[in-house]
Amino acid sequence: MTMPRRGRVPVRVRPVLTAAVSVLVVVMLAAAGPANAADPPHRLANPYVGAQVYVDPEWLERASAEPGGAAVAEQPTAVWLDRIARIGGADGRMGLREHLDAAVAQHADLVQLTLYNLPARDCGRRAPQGELSIEDISRYRAEFVDPIVEILSTPDYADLRIVVFVEPNSLPDLVVNTGNRYAATPACEEALARGTYQHGIGYALERLGTVPNVYSYLDISHHAEVGWPEDSGPLTALLLQAATTAGSTAADVHGFVANTANYSVLHEEYFRADDVINGQPVHQSKWVDWNPFIDEVPYARHLRGLLTEAGFSPDAGVVVDTSRNGWGGPNRPTGPATSGDLNRYVDGSRIDRRAAIGNWCNQRDAGLGQRPVAEPEPGIDAYVWVKPPGESDGTSGSPNAGQPYEPLCDPNYLPPRGSAYDTGAMPGAPPLGEWFPAHFRQLLANAWPPL
Repeated sequence: MTMPRRGRVPVRVRPVLTAAVSVLVVVMLAAAGPANAADPPHRLANPYVGAQVYVDPEWLERASAEPGGAAVAEQPTAVWLDRIARIGGADGRMGLREHLDAAVAQHADLVQLTLYNLPARDCGRRAPQGELSIEDISRYRAEFVDPIVEILSTPDYADLRIVVFVEPNSLPDLVVNTGNRYAATPACEEALARGTYQHGIGYALERLGTVPNVYSYLDISHHAEVGWPEDSGPLTALLLQAATTAGSTAADVHGFVANTANYSVLHEEYFRADDVINGQPVHQSKWVDWNPFIDEVPYARHLRGLLTEAGFSPDAGVVVDTSRNGWGGPNRPTGPATSGDLNRYVDGSRIDRRAAIGNWCNQRDAGLGQRPVAEPEPGIDAYVWVKPPGESDGTSGSPNAGQPYEPLCDPNYLPPRGSAYDTGAMPGAPPLGEWFPAHFRQLLANAWPPL
C-alpha cells in the first residue's frame, strides 16, 4: 500500500483549496504592497557571517556521552522553547537566561532559538503535543512571548546576534491539513478559522522586532510537504498574513528557514526533476507524486522568490536545517539507476531513502547532514542544525501504550484500510524532545559527508 504524504490527498487527485485559504491567496497577494523592509544600518544582512555560534552545553554533554559522539558534540544547535516552563528552566534543564549567559561565557556571537508553543500546536497530528489550547492565545502572548522578549532585551545580551526560528510547521499545517485534504483535521480547521496561528506569530514577530539584535526567520516547511503549486500559493499568503497581523510588518521578518526537523536532502545528485524515462516524466513516479521539486534547496529558493514578490524584503535570506538529511551509509546510491522502469529508476537513484516522502518521525537509515556553515551556496544564508540530532520526534508506542499516539511514529502502524504502511520510524523511541540514543548513533553512522 502507498500512503499519501502527511496532509495530502491520494496520488494524482488534485485538492480544492479551502475557501479561507483561497481568499487569502487572492486578497493578501493582491493587496499587500511592497514592504518597507530595509534593515537598520547596524544590522547584518546575514547574521551567520563571521559568527561563532553558541554550542548548547546540554546537547554537547548528551552527544559526547555516545560512542563517537565527540566528533560532532561541539556543533551548534538551536535551543527549543517548546513550553512556558522552558523559559525559566524545567526538569533539570537550563532556562533561556542560563543559555544566554553560557553564550556570553563562550564568547559566542550568535545564539539560535526555536519558538514552538502556539495554541493548538501541531494541529495536523492525531495527538497534538502542545501545552496551550486553542483558547490560550492570551497566555501565549503574556506568559510565553513577553517573558522571552523581556529576557532577550537585557543589555547583557546586546552584543549577541539572536536568531529566532518562529513556530515550525504551523502555517504549513493550515494549508495541508484543512479542507478536503486527505489528512484534514478539525483542529487545523478551527485554527485556520480563528486565525490563531496568524495572530500568535504576528504578535511574536512584532515583539521580537523591538529587540535590535534579534533576527526572526519564519518557517516555510519543506518541499515534500508544500512543494506543489496548489500549496505554495496559499502558504505564501498565510506567511504574509501572519507577518502583517497583530502589529507586525514584513520588515520584522529577516528571513526564512526550510526543512526544520525534517529529512529532505539538499540536492538529489543522481536524478533530475525533468528526467524522462521511457516517455514518462519523473514527476509521475510514486515517489515524486507530481511535485515539481525533488530536493530542498531549489524549493527554498523558489519559495523565497514567491515571498519577496508578495511583499517580504528582497534581502530576506534562507537557512536550511541539515541536522538529519545526510543519508549516508551503505544504502546511499553512487550513481543513477539503470532501470527503464520509472519507479525503479527513481527509487534506485534517490539519496533520500525514506519509505515515503512524507515520513518525518525518527527515520531509520537517516544520517547527519552538512555541518553548520555560513554562506554554503548562492541564495542560502547558512546550513544550520535547528533540530538537535538525537532528540526524538515522538514516541514509537502503539495506540494502547499509554502515551499520546502518533501513527507516523509507530513502526508497526496499521492504517484503517487494513494493510501495513511503512512509516520508516525506528522502534523504542521516547516522547518528543527526549534523548533517543539509538537514533543518534544511527545518525553518526550514516552521516554525509562522513565523519
